[in-house]
Formats: sequence, C-alpha cells, structure tokens
Amino acid sequence: MAGKITLLDGAGGTTLWYIAESNGVEKVPVWRYNIEHPEYVEEVVRGYRDAGSQIILTNTFGANGPAVKHSSNYSVEEVITAGVQAARRVLEGTDVKLSLDLGPLTQILEPYGDLEEDECIEIYDEMLEAGMRAGCDMITIETFMDLEMMRIVATEAKKYGVPVFCTMTYEKNGKTIFGNSVQDTIDVLEPIGIDAVGLNCSLGPDLALPVIREFSEKTKLPLIFKPNAGMPIMNADGKTTTEYSAVQFAEDVRPALDFVSYIGGCCGSDPDYIREIKKML
Repeated sequence: MAGKITLLDGAGGTTLWYIAESNGVEKVPVWRYNIEHPEYVEEVVRGYRDAGSQIILTNTFGANGPAVKHSSNYSVEEVITAGVQAARRVLEGTDVKLSLDLGPLTQILEPYGDLEEDECIEIYDEMLEAGMRAGCDMITIETFMDLEMMRIVATEAKKYGVPVFCTMTYEKNGKTIFGNSVQDTIDVLEPIGIDAVGLNCSLGPDLALPVIREFSEKTKLPLIFKPNAGMPIMNADGKTTTEYSAVQFAEDVRPALDFVSYIGGCCGSDPDYIREIKKML
C-alpha cells in the first residue's frame, strides 16, 4: 500500500440536490444554496467531516461570473464567501482542510469556441480572490475536459502559494472528450508545479482504475482518485439509486490504494461511501 492516504469527500452537488428535494425546495444551481440555504451546505460538510474526510471542497464548483450572473442577482464574491463561511462554521476546531473548488466553464476557448484566454483568466481570478480572501486552505481544480483551460487556471492558482490539486475527467479510452491523454495532462501540468494530479467524475471506480494506474506509471506526483458512484438507476418505485453501493464502491477502489495519495468519490457518492473507504484504510 502507498504511503499515508488522505481521505477526500464525496459528491457535493448531487448530495445538496437530494437534501433540497427532501425539504421540498426546488433544484437550483447548487451554489445558490450558499446564500439561500446555508444550512444544507453545513449538513453536507458535517456529513463528510463525521465520515472522516480530511479535505472537503467548498460548494463553489460552478460559481463563476457568467453562471452567477445568468442565474442570480448575487456577485461571485457573495456566493463564494457564503460557501466558505458555511463550511468554516462546521469545520471550526478540526484539522480538516477546506479546498476552494473550481469547475470548468461552459464556454469553450478559442480557436474552438469564442472565449479568449484573457477573459478566462479574469473569470477565474475573481473566483480565486474571493475564495482565498474568505479563508480557503488550498485549491482544487476538477472535472476539466479541456487541458488548455486547466493549464490557464492552474497557472493562476499557483500564484496564491497554497497547494493546488488538479483532476481531469476521462473517457474509458483514457482520454478526455477534448482528446487529452494522461501523458498530455502530465506534460502540461507538471511544469506548472501543481501539488497533486489525477481524475474525478465520468467513470465508476472499475473503469477509472486503468486510467489512474496509467498516471502512476508516468508521474511521481501524488495522485488523486475520485471516481463516480456510477450512473443513477431508476427503480420500479420511481426512486433513483446509484450503480455502485457504498460497499461495492469501496471494494472497487481498493486496488488504487497501492499507488494513490488522495481518495474520495464524485457524483452519486455521499458520506456513507467515504465511511466505507475509511473502514478499509
């Protein structure tokens, strides 16, 4: 087994929507709950804290300027600050690290889209400044499919002097939908000086395993493994469950414990999944 393994959290968005639905509250972009229902955000953070997560992400994945402007009258700073404060209230007095969570934009960079690099930098700088001012310990850039956008964001994030984690999302063939391979990812991100690299989302643990194993063969950087709990399945009673139970998920990530440094779950996983991995560790 690898050296000490740090336990990450599981899904934020799907867990928040589940809580909102349970309370009869409409599903909105989840970053809005930072301001409208901070108690839901606290509930998610508390769940992961109690399950044993040592690093927890802020509820800011999609809280970028264009999205916030499109779906609310809030400012990016208000949304991110509220998200950090909600998490901090729960984590006060613990050793759990809080990581500013940055996801990809829906716009596509030139030459394939019309987003210019300067504009992209401006959008992420606004998020980074808000998150770091509010008191995050580190930065996680996740679920990116475009390595060029990841390069831009990682370069900006490294200016803050805190650990920066980067995870791309891959298809079964080991490439992102933009065609970026594991080797491409390493070649671009290693020179920036990021602190850990890996994958999250898109695949369940069994299918994601060959991809993260390829990382282990090609880089000495600490590795992050946050696969999905599979696609949601609609049961006969209309309720949805995930493809992998918490126990099955933990069993399927077990082989990765030999070479990864950070492990958690993505879409569909919740504190129960983290608890099962903790038992294994």
